[in-house]
Amino acid sequence: MRHRKSILPALCIIFAAAAAQGQSKRPITHEDVWLMNRVGAPVPSPDGRWVLFSVSEPAYDEKDQSSDLWLVPADGSAGPRRLTFSKGSESAAAWSLDSRKIAFSAKRDGDDSSQIYVLDLASGGEAMRVTTVSTGARNPQWRPDGKAILFTSSVYPGAPDDAANKKIAAERKARKYRARVYDGFPIRNWDRWMEDTQSHVFVQPLEPGSAAKDLFAGTRMVSEPGFAGRISSGGDELDVIWSPDGQSIVFVATTNRNAAAYSETRTNLYRLAASGGEPVALTSIAGNYSRPVFSPDGKRLYFSFTPETNRLYNLDRIAFLPWPAGGKQTVLAAELDRSPTSFSVGPDGRVYFLAEEAGNEKLYSVPEGGGEARIVIDTAHGVYSNLAGARGSTSPALFANWESATNPPEIVRIDPSGARHTNLSNINRERVSKLDLPPLRHFWFTSKAGKRIHNMIALPPGFDEKKKYPLFVVIHGGPHSMWRDQFVIRWNYHLLAAPGYVVLLTDYTGSTGYGEKFAQAIQGDPLKTPGEELNEAADEAIRLFPFVDGSRQAAGGASYGGHLANWLQATTTRYRCLISHAGLVNLESQWATSDTIYSREVTNGGPVWEQGPIWREQNPIRRAPGFRTPILVTVGELDFRVPINNSIENWSVLQRLRVPSRLIVFPDENHWVMKGENSRFFYQEVHAWLKKHLGP
Repeated sequence: MRHRKSILPALCIIFAAAAAQGQSKRPITHEDVWLMNRVGAPVPSPDGRWVLFSVSEPAYDEKDQSSDLWLVPADGSAGPRRLTFSKGSESAAAWSLDSRKIAFSAKRDGDDSSQIYVLDLASGGEAMRVTTVSTGARNPQWRPDGKAILFTSSVYPGAPDDAANKKIAAERKARKYRARVYDGFPIRNWDRWMEDTQSHVFVQPLEPGSAAKDLFAGTRMVSEPGFAGRISSGGDELDVIWSPDGQSIVFVATTNRNAAAYSETRTNLYRLAASGGEPVALTSIAGNYSRPVFSPDGKRLYFSFTPETNRLYNLDRIAFLPWPAGGKQTVLAAELDRSPTSFSVGPDGRVYFLAEEAGNEKLYSVPEGGGEARIVIDTAHGVYSNLAGARGSTSPALFANWESATNPPEIVRIDPSGARHTNLSNINRERVSKLDLPPLRHFWFTSKAGKRIHNMIALPPGFDEKKKYPLFVVIHGGPHSMWRDQFVIRWNYHLLAAPGYVVLLTDYTGSTGYGEKFAQAIQGDPLKTPGEELNEAADEAIRLFPFVDGSRQAAGGASYGGHLANWLQATTTRYRCLISHAGLVNLESQWATSDTIYSREVTNGGPVWEQGPIWREQNPIRRAPGFRTPILVTVGELDFRVPINNSIENWSVLQRLRVPSRLIVFPDENHWVMKGENSRFFYQEVHAWLKKHLGP
């Protein structure tokens, strides 16, 4: 008894101190979210001694934003130091093989477009510009001997050199008319009209006075109407790398992009001699290839591969070809029912990779020649991303970003043998330490259809288990994505919860991180089952957590989440209000005006004019007579993925039916609200809408 009496006062002091610390923290604000420094992906030096990364310092006025390169010792013996101080930003930094120099793309004073700069870390001094192409230069890669750099530039078709590109650009500028002319699909991508320029690969020798050479100019491949790189939200990329001997390059390209209106487009890997010639295909299995990388010994070419099937969604795989002989394509970890997101080939005979799992992203490894995958770090908190390894290290030197909903991304070194990581950066530690950010809580339930559904909830600041809080069901987009335990800017969980809401995050059917079958199950059932699961998740949260006020519920989301918000409008009146950003209300007009159409045809069981059951039965606008719930509709005028016409249609129906509603159009935004003041206004409007209909 004496022993217990001696401990209890000490415990009381500890708990009181913890409570006082919690009370000293404050709710998160939009300024906290938006102005948090943004740490980029790690780029380790080949010798494993250093890690390069970018840090963006955002601002509400875009002209005040900056981004610079930072360097940190890989062993954590010192903190990061800033390498560049230019007004513009640097991107795509790459190390020379001897770990002495870095190359990056930047637009600096006197540049009309981005160029490649080289910074000698060993001898110091200023970064030197090494390219002068009028069409700009991006994504540098050092030749293994360090005497040349390859890069990518977008040029005019048929232009044999930079002089020809300048001439064409001048002729275009002198035109008295402005018109976009197309003979095939696609014509738009996310937020931009497709231009008739092409991505080409150049080699820039580093001898003074040397001119860059366009390796693609004059090839038959680039004259094909379907030629392009791998399509991304920012354009197209070639994922180009040098061969180990520097005598050739390997890149990713498609030759059937012009078939996107009526079939799947696919990419392949190609090889091209550095001296020029015609590219030769390395792969032939139908699918999509990306992210090629050579093993440290140069005997295997690894890459990501997604097979083409009759399903809209298929798992990504890591595969390899023998090099340089080529031959049979071998898939690694074929039995693992998860998609690798990034990977690194280690010097220990294993390939390390990251994969999503129920709100987290975890580290796995697999033997380099194939075999069973095993989990290396089974984290239940946060996500890893952007895995990278030091190519010249004799033991696995792995680096990544790590973040959670309560910790913005930082650079970490991963120790596979100890199954742990060590922070190399703590750029935002002081800012985060002041904020009241309760960790996410996870729960599962079994749906009425027998599926296991994963959920997370975010709690408001000053949370008290004994109080009652309204429920805000926030719906992720995609649909092939998942809610992740990460620090989000566009729909920050804690900022949404800040006024006093419990935020429910449900991974409905179609989400990734739960296996291929679960993600594929949304095909042919795009809205009905996910909508039912969202309602069931809300019911389960109310049942499990006494602090959830089931009489005050709201729901909302963006993109596919906006689609589902509109479906909830059409199918239930349980929510006091809804929020739909970039959401479709009419499957048919969405198909006809979006920048992608064939995937929607596959999802809905055939072309729209056949009027199959999905087009009729899971189309929210056909259920318009049932619209009752007050709804906030928001959209970016530059959004070509879910064009503004769908929001206008939605608004017209709502006004015709006299449903309480509010429309917000952002003239200078695309699919996402990316500008600081627009983002602040968006959150203000969301909070005001919730307060109006849920109460404080």
